[in-house]
Amino acid sequence: MLFLPFLLLSIAVQAAPSPQDTEAITLCNQYSYWSGSPSSNYEGNNNLWGLSSATSGSQCTYLTSYSSSGLQWHTTWTWAGSPNKVKNVAYSGVRQDVANRKTVASIKSMKASVSWQYTGAEKAKANVAFDIFTAADRGHANTNGDYEVMIWLARFGNPTPIGTLTRTVSVGGFSWNLYIGMNVNMKVFSFVAPSNISTWNGNAKDFFEYLRVHREFPVASQYLLIG
Repeated sequence: MLFLPFLLLSIAVQAAPSPQDTEAITLCNQYSYWSGSPSSNYEGNNNLWGLSSATSGSQCTYLTSYSSSGLQWHTTWTWAGSPNKVKNVAYSGVRQDVANRKTVASIKSMKASVSWQYTGAEKAKANVAFDIFTAADRGHANTNGDYEVMIWLARFGNPTPIGTLTRTVSVGGFSWNLYIGMNVNMKVFSFVAPSNISTWNGNAKDFFEYLRVHREFPVASQYLLIG
């Protein structure tokens, strides 16, 4: 089973094993949203979260193909103003009813496969990351929560994760720089690849297992917030 929690990108991405061809879906408004029901378990959002920080510019996200096991999409943009402030968190993710949410401990595997590429100005400031939220409240909104676990596959322009670098760790056969910090009341763990990883086939549960063993992450009481 392909597991793909929020994948935050400001670049072209392909995350679709054997997708079916579909008519391209264009999302250009601030919170333009798409849900693939009933033929896909996925969703996508243009999500121009920090639009107000730009002096000018725009962004569109294009969903080009999807299936029950993945989707393919890309995003294009042009922004000016406040280069150190986030303009967007365009993402794709798995949809799931709140009633079906499970604790991290009860989920045996969170397998994911992604391949991405970027073309554009070298001065872009962006990252490619899985962004996973958990909360003790099963009915919590699907963003924010008690904890945020990020897996940074790549970054451009050296954006800085929340918190401070604590150490380099080995998870799932790769080395990661682990940053830990607080975003208001939410504790954030960011596993950042020292060099960009353009294709990744892994298991996000490995990161939670590391946090359980080494950081006392409460897997038994935290629900995974997916849609």
